[in-house]
Amino acid sequence: MRTQLSELNGATFDVAVIGAGVNGASAAQHLAAAGFRTLLVEQNDFASGSSSRSSRLLHCGLRYLAPGASPWEFAFHPSRLMTALGMARQAMQARSQMVRETPERVRPMTFSYPIYRETPYSPWQIDLAFWILRSLGPKDVPLDYKRLSRADAKARPLLQWLRDIDQLKGIAQFREYRFDWPERIAMDAVLDAARLGAVVRNHTALKGLERGANGDWCLTLADGLDNSNEANVTARAVVNTAGIWIDRVNHMAEPKTGRRITGTKGIHCMFQLPPDCADEGIATMNRDNEPFYCVPWRGLHYVGPTETLYDGDIDDIRPEEEEIDWLLAEAKNLLPGAPFSRANMLFAWAGVRPLTYDPAQPKGARSRELHDLSGDGLDNMFALTAGPIMTHRSAGKLLTANVANRVRPSGTPGVLSHAAGKFPENTNSPVIDDAWPEATFADLRHAAEHEMPANLIDLLFRRSGNGWTASMAAPMAERAAREVAQVMGWDEARIQAETTAYRAHVARQHLWHGKDD
Repeated sequence: MRTQLSELNGATFDVAVIGAGVNGASAAQHLAAAGFRTLLVEQNDFASGSSSRSSRLLHCGLRYLAPGASPWEFAFHPSRLMTALGMARQAMQARSQMVRETPERVRPMTFSYPIYRETPYSPWQIDLAFWILRSLGPKDVPLDYKRLSRADAKARPLLQWLRDIDQLKGIAQFREYRFDWPERIAMDAVLDAARLGAVVRNHTALKGLERGANGDWCLTLADGLDNSNEANVTARAVVNTAGIWIDRVNHMAEPKTGRRITGTKGIHCMFQLPPDCADEGIATMNRDNEPFYCVPWRGLHYVGPTETLYDGDIDDIRPEEEEIDWLLAEAKNLLPGAPFSRANMLFAWAGVRPLTYDPAQPKGARSRELHDLSGDGLDNMFALTAGPIMTHRSAGKLLTANVANRVRPSGTPGVLSHAAGKFPENTNSPVIDDAWPEATFADLRHAAEHEMPANLIDLLFRRSGNGWTASMAAPMAERAAREVAQVMGWDEARIQAETTAYRAHVARQHLWHGKDD
């Protein structure tokens, strides 16, 4: 269970990791395995920020090889080509590692990329891109690349709904993977970090960050569930993996610290398509020449994303109706025969990508960057920007290596595990929702007792995964609250409050409009 904040007052750590999204969780796991006495804190729940709101793709890196606004961009900017090749290599390596080592957390699917006559890329260029990907990555998880004809498209589920099939030059088809449940990947790393000796706390806000007289970092922490409960700790190094909050954390330590983050907002909308479309997806470019997907998901399909600069409240990110209108217009343009309408939308979600600030790229750079902040006067402090979910393991290694160049670990190294965490077997417990048969009420009670949730939202979204179903678990929210009430110490009033708060959350944050019963 979570360490009481009062017990941490006065504690000293080798490294404090701020932000427990998937990259922060991986950093804490790798640091603890290297023998560093590690503290991991997250202001909300583990992986409740951008990590839970992505496109969920363990993609092969094809998008990095798209030159952007002009097919000649890589020729005019060779450095961008080298960066793109490096990111594509990372993607292929991460794809291989996740599929080999943690197959329980990913699902294969068939992706099709339609090549139209007006598309800026010719079929031979797509062939070349996949040849480059095969050359850059391991060969153990094949791409299964092939090209289909227009006749093939007319006979295939999902593809038969494509616009202007007669204008197709062909269709590039390949095997892709999606994360079945990104938050659980982060939870696996958090729990393994704790096993290795790290102190991990969710719902713990950073209220102060400054250098002490001896050069160590002094952190003031506040319990997000009890604002009157605070603790002061010290750390020899700080790793800032706070995502879109990175600049806020940096400015807490030094207000003059340079900007590191550009946030772009992406939303996705979920729909129910016919069963014969299962495991069939589409990757393409929207009319603004930006990536656009139709992705299969647990018997459903989602479309997205949008990509707009975000300057709103980073503590209140949710889909807006005008964004949904734009997204549905793009979906209908791509697949005019598909049942994409606001009335048919099951739910939506929104997130802001913590991309690397680059004045030359208005929407930010997608290249993952590790920032040594000593140049801003913040010695032994590091930040990571634009780290996608799929490369979180290499991000953990990278951050640990940089910390090790400055700080010696005070503990004993251990062996980390990338294995998917599993709940104890209990065949007598009913499933929470038939739409997601992999989670039972016994699993929910186990998570309540051992995985540090604070509320029903934490449990159903980040511990059991039931929030990501057609019903968003709203109809069974009260029963779920009752099942864990004894473990969580909830009385009848709290059960009702948790149920109401959960249903309000899915209505406001996801625009869920189904029935509660």
